[in-house]
Amino acid sequence: MQKRSGKGRQASKSRKRAGTSSKKSFPQYVGKVQMTREGFIFVLIDGQDDDVFVKASKTRHALHGDTVLVAVTRQQSDTKRREGEVVEILERSTRPFVGYYHSVGAQAWVLMQSKFMPYDIQVDAEEAAQMGAKAGMKVAAVVDRWDRRDHGPHGHVVDVLGMPGDNDTEMHAILAEFNLPYRFSQEVENAADKISEEITEADLKGRKDFRQTFTFTIDPSDAKDFDDALSFKPLTNGNYEVGVHIADVSYYVKPGSTVDKEARERGTSVYLVDRTVPMLPEKLCNKLCSLRPHEDKLTFSAVFEMTPKAEIKSRWIGRTVMNSDHRLDYEQAQAIIESADSVAQADPQLNEAIIVLNRLALLMKEKERAAGAIDFDRPEMKVEVDEKGKPIRVYQKVSKEANWLIEEFMLLANRTVAEFVATGGQMNGVAQKNAKTFVYRVHGEPNELKLENFYTFAKGFGHRIPTDAPTGGRATAKVLNQLLDGAKGKPEFAAMENLALRAMAKACYSTDNIGHFGLAFKFYTHFTSPIRRYPDLMVHRLLARYLDNGESAKKDKFEEECRYASERELVAADAERTSIKYKLVEFMMDKIGEEYDGHVSGITEWGMYVEIEPTKIEGMVSVRDIQSDFYEFDEARYRLVGKRRHKQFRLGDPVRIRVKSANLEQRLLDYELIENQS
Repeated sequence: MQKRSGKGRQASKSRKRAGTSSKKSFPQYVGKVQMTREGFIFVLIDGQDDDVFVKASKTRHALHGDTVLVAVTRQQSDTKRREGEVVEILERSTRPFVGYYHSVGAQAWVLMQSKFMPYDIQVDAEEAAQMGAKAGMKVAAVVDRWDRRDHGPHGHVVDVLGMPGDNDTEMHAILAEFNLPYRFSQEVENAADKISEEITEADLKGRKDFRQTFTFTIDPSDAKDFDDALSFKPLTNGNYEVGVHIADVSYYVKPGSTVDKEARERGTSVYLVDRTVPMLPEKLCNKLCSLRPHEDKLTFSAVFEMTPKAEIKSRWIGRTVMNSDHRLDYEQAQAIIESADSVAQADPQLNEAIIVLNRLALLMKEKERAAGAIDFDRPEMKVEVDEKGKPIRVYQKVSKEANWLIEEFMLLANRTVAEFVATGGQMNGVAQKNAKTFVYRVHGEPNELKLENFYTFAKGFGHRIPTDAPTGGRATAKVLNQLLDGAKGKPEFAAMENLALRAMAKACYSTDNIGHFGLAFKFYTHFTSPIRRYPDLMVHRLLARYLDNGESAKKDKFEEECRYASERELVAADAERTSIKYKLVEFMMDKIGEEYDGHVSGITEWGMYVEIEPTKIEGMVSVRDIQSDFYEFDEARYRLVGKRRHKQFRLGDPVRIRVKSANLEQRLLDYELIENQS
């Protein structure tokens, strides 16, 4: 998308703060605006779980994504809900809004149907026309200003997306909404094309040669980039040498280069329902750095000597060269594990490698579970689309041993690399005197208040919480695992798992190692996917530096990079969820009036969310549409309670619904409750 300097931000810092004096007695915070279709907003404040509600009349024209100074003017004692008003808009968001282009003479507007934007944006008609905008087209626009006396915001069109309903238009609209690119500039493509594909003797200098060691990749059947491989070699002492080989992207993408700047800006690859928006140009991710079979490839590897009981006897980390013997998909690997595939008979070496590595992986998984790793088992639903992007099926993706095999050895490599740097240990004869600046993948302990709410909910279903058990760390993880194990197969399990997930902290990148609570690892990083995650690329560079006995990198610089990478990850995840939601609503468009069994998956003051079977597609049943009674929200117990009949709806309760409406533009599904009248 095109960028224009100076217009995307409101220069409010230079203006006098109107109304500040009358708000000085109230606590003030800087936060990010989350807007609603009705015009009121919630201000999300860093480090605080509770947001601040602001009426539409008190927003001072703040819009979704803006950074504002908000004064808290009221706090309700019963719900602890905070209300306030915007004191000042500190920074206008540069994130575009997507809408329909409409013009009348010399005037033009982008008409909004977004659930985050209730106001149409006035734009320059001549400028928009020069970009190719025509009536009815979807476009992306950025708000430049909203003067006090204006009826609405003013902005400019940054991209013309196409005609509504076209799949490419709609997917590009989602990317534009999250300010994500969907193509590389010619400059970046040219820079990638100039990187040599030839591997010379100079490239091999200092690398350990694994080209004669049996090696293979396991990836999804439709994968185009293969960034990790496993090697396997039985040893004469009865142990095994297992290598985890990762594409050496850092050897090709140099810090500060054109390709590197673009990769950092993107932060991660983005996976929409029907496409991948890669972090690196195709020359790198699908060719040069893809570990394709029967091709020499430069890699960064973690190599282990393991006993048949999955004990680590020795480890080595360093740069390597390898050549993959086989490219397998998960189904082929699973078939070998189940001894039901012809490949197993055709290649006994491959058969042995898969069977042994699977056994080792299962042993490692058992050890992690015993150490307190939390294994959430929520079904992952996938949307299958046809060649035109139309959703034709929603199904559950089932993970089996082949998936766990790869996952466990990636986890092993990630934590080994992190432990080496964090402990100031010794590797390959290189002894570190102390820990050095590094990029860790961290996951803090659960939120105590949300954890208490989870315990209260579990007690309501008769689950016992050990009152004398120590709290914090592994003790908390043990209780969580016990409760979830005890609920499996029961109606409340899905709701309990959902509440436990909500209590979890968000994993992120940091130079401060606090460990990974969910995985029960004291040390953890992301080393295994530099093709699709920029933090992994930073990890490779730092690791190479420290293996060469280099000085510690500057902590402040890398902490800033960690914060940025964490932000990009959240944006990408939001875009991915939005594309899934769009396709799910599209899938339900022709099912209005149909009835389904489901269960209550969420409860709010305005209604309850219901997941239907078997697709797990979630929609909203509005409180005002339930005819049998007037229902009130009991926040402490996560339930709706009828005032007259006292009937309750709780998380996990089975219900039957009818599909009432589907709003594709706002990606909303409305259900209506089919009530038992007896």
